[in-house]
Amino acid sequence: MKKAVLLSGGMDSIALTYYLKPDFAYTINYGQACAKRELLISEKVCKILNINHKQIDIDCSDLGSGLLINQKAHTIAPSKEWWPFRNQLLITLSLMQAIKDQVNEIHLASVKNDSFHKDGTYEFYKMINALSIYQEGSIKVKCETLQYQTHELVLKYNVPHELLLLAHSCHISNIACGTCPGCKKQLKVKQELKIE
Repeated sequence: MKKAVLLSGGMDSIALTYYLKPDFAYTINYGQACAKRELLISEKVCKILNINHKQIDIDCSDLGSGLLINQKAHTIAPSKEWWPFRNQLLITLSLMQAIKDQVNEIHLASVKNDSFHKDGTYEFYKMINALSIYQEGSIKVKCETLQYQTHELVLKYNVPHELLLLAHSCHISNIACGTCPGCKKQLKVKQELKIE
């Protein structure tokens, strides 16, 4: 049974990768503004954990929206960082790589507050899993982290703080801006975990 994790280099996916120690970790450069740093951190985490890291490059920036490409969000966007069908896109690309790697399960780390977006809900993951299993390859898509906040996930998985501090959560830059929703979330988690 081969497993892969979709690793963005953020706190949630680092925590899940540390816990699962999968056969592969996939990081996707889909045209997001912070791709360079996400790839660098993900590669570093995988070296530390001795996990086979694979980078997938597909430039979809022309289809993006909002903070992740430093543009104004679509008028229907529920938040400033919304990118239409983003999780569906990332899962589909990782499934394509998983077929090549003969992976049986892909794991993602969405947490409780991600349910603000439809593609961060239990219902979404249930449907995308059923669709993936229905298709050739029958790969399971799993998200076992939805009932936790990030700090709870870190505590549950006993993630070393030195690994967690590598995380890059900025939505708009390869250098943390300190003001976007991703940077604010990372600061909040560090405070909750009492990390200096």
